[in-house]
Amino acid sequence: MTLPNLITVGRLLLVPLIISLIADGSFGTAFIVFVLAGISDGVDGFIARQFNLRSRLGTYLDPIADKVLLVSVYLSLTFIDEIAGWLTVMVVSRDIFIIGGVMLAWVLDRPIEVKPLIISKINTAGQIILAALALANLAFDAGLGSVTDVLVWLVGVLTVASAGAYLVDWIRHMAQD
Repeated sequence: MTLPNLITVGRLLLVPLIISLIADGSFGTAFIVFVLAGISDGVDGFIARQFNLRSRLGTYLDPIADKVLLVSVYLSLTFIDEIAGWLTVMVVSRDIFIIGGVMLAWVLDRPIEVKPLIISKINTAGQIILAALALANLAFDAGLGSVTDVLVWLVGVLTVASAGAYLVDWIRHMAQD
């Protein structure tokens, strides 16, 4: 168990706390904990690369932690009408689509290497920023409605682009001899 993996596990453990804080209406604290979780995502990757602490476990654990955090927060924010339901459906569907493709490739004895694409990293960053702004808007009455509206559409486009890029990669992989 490497330091980056421990940080990732810590991020996973923050998810129930963030969801509880949102459900309780403690948006300021939820915002702070969410931002810390988002920062930890960058920190664990930086440490893994900088100090050559990459691991096979981390390759799987980090994206799982990202998905659990973002899907949970998006569902919570949709439940309280802070993020559009259609966007949350897209975000969750994209993740199910990717996981399903990886599982299908494995079942068909064509395991696919799990590697994030650049568009996926941009998409994840956009999703984190949108969730953070939505929480900030709730916590501090920041008047970010129009900025959030633009980000909702941007994240929607990025989500579709990311899903499409993974589909192209998956089809190429499955077509190889």
